[in-house]
Amino acid sequence: MDGGSGTHLPEGGKARRVYLQLRDMLSRGALRPGDTLPGEQKMAAQYGVSRVTIRRALEALADDGLIDKRAGAGSTVREAAQDTPLAGNLASLMPQLVEMGQRTEARLLAFSYGAAPAAVVRALGLAEAVTVQTAVRVRLLRGVPFSHLTTHVPAEIATNYSEADLATTPLFRLLERSGVRIASARQSVTATLATPEVAAALDVSVGSALTALTRIVTDDQGQWVEYLSALYRPDLYRLDMTLSRVGAGEDRHWQPVIGAPPETDP
Repeated sequence: MDGGSGTHLPEGGKARRVYLQLRDMLSRGALRPGDTLPGEQKMAAQYGVSRVTIRRALEALADDGLIDKRAGAGSTVREAAQDTPLAGNLASLMPQLVEMGQRTEARLLAFSYGAAPAAVVRALGLAEAVTVQTAVRVRLLRGVPFSHLTTHVPAEIATNYSEADLATTPLFRLLERSGVRIASARQSVTATLATPEVAAALDVSVGSALTALTRIVTDDQGQWVEYLSALYRPDLYRLDMTLSRVGAGEDRHWQPVIGAPPETDP
């Protein structure tokens, strides 16, 4: 795909490992536009794999539009490989959500009411399943999908807005419009692999690495009002946090700077 808008994982575990390491170097800027990659033989020795494995990894990067492969001339990094990913700040949740809603486009893929999934019931510590409104959306930046969002909201709150509302308005705005006074959120970040359904929605290969974020939002009464499961393409979206060193002596430690802006403004 042109411009690196998708990912094409090569066959074989070793080729995928080399591919992901090279792709990470491209996203971090360790390899710059116009740089020529080492030859296949040198890279094979460097990564401890065969030349066939290196060739598969390079072909996948070329299919992604990240490098140009020319017979006898080696592989060079394309300009498109240096696109700056959208940034989200873990320490300033609401301002980031406002900005994201203004700068990106959302597409609603699914909308339904039913019993909360078992994983949600366990995470929230509920005694039994409750009826929730579940929505699945993909958010895009300049037409390219970068996040896959699944939200669960208690039915008694969700009935205050429609499916059409959710397709055009950020969810937290709809919650506030419904009378919810959002007070806090607890979130965790990990990594996962793209399932066939998610891969199709995000325009990546099945098994591609994704950043996974889970967020539980509560109101001023301590009641949960939203459970979010978000999956992000790491080549198009990153999560930042600014830290400061506080305390004295042996008690000095790192502390998040609340409301700090991301380091770059893509």
